[in-house]
Amino acid sequence: MSFLAHKTVREIAIEMPQSTRIFENLKIDYCCGGNSPLLEACRNAGIEIEQLERMLAEAHPALAAAGKPDFQTMTLTELVGHIVNQHHIYTKAEITRLEALLTKVVAVHGANHPELRNVQELFQQLCADLTPHMMKEEIVLFPYIVELEQAQQQRGRTPFAPFGTVKNPVRMMMMEHDTAGDILRELSTVTGDYTIPVGVCISYETLYKAMKEFERDLHQHIHLENNLLFPRAVEMEEALACQ
Repeated sequence: MSFLAHKTVREIAIEMPQSTRIFENLKIDYCCGGNSPLLEACRNAGIEIEQLERMLAEAHPALAAAGKPDFQTMTLTELVGHIVNQHHIYTKAEITRLEALLTKVVAVHGANHPELRNVQELFQQLCADLTPHMMKEEIVLFPYIVELEQAQQQRGRTPFAPFGTVKNPVRMMMMEHDTAGDILRELSTVTGDYTIPVGVCISYETLYKAMKEFERDLHQHIHLENNLLFPRAVEMEEALACQ
């Protein structure tokens, strides 16, 4: 599989959806920083590319047999529905749960673990960014993308866009994704990749496990938008304009 060496992480994540779980475990950024060639990403992660290629080859048939969604064959409308129903709903629910859990854990363990104050501030910043971000997608960008696809299917005209072109909100959403990615990396650093300290209570343990899963889900969420939904929407709008 040496042909993968010069592909970008983003390209591999799109072509082989099962690779995202492997990238996650190896701390290889496949969403915001997915434009790095795989060979460079392997060097940065301290893993030989041959080893990663073997891992990808082994994971491919196992996950394909498990009936994972094929995001490449989804329509844009289906992809939007998946993102909202699987990721937006989860993110909103976890924000509420984790903010309350963080408040509890900081109150009990903040004196012995002062880093928790930083964790709480970073997570609050992340939530303050994500909440309006998802609202803008659901109210403005996603409905327009669905209209774009309907227009293409019906051989109609490009729908009216108050923002000029879909490239404008897409550019803004991707910038906000970069900001979220930066905060996630800082949270991972502050928590030692969510390493649970010895002797803490079950609430502390639950918090770090849940935040780790939150990080993993948000990476997949951003990947689907940055690398699949947004590029296809831009391409579709350009094709409609040329009709």
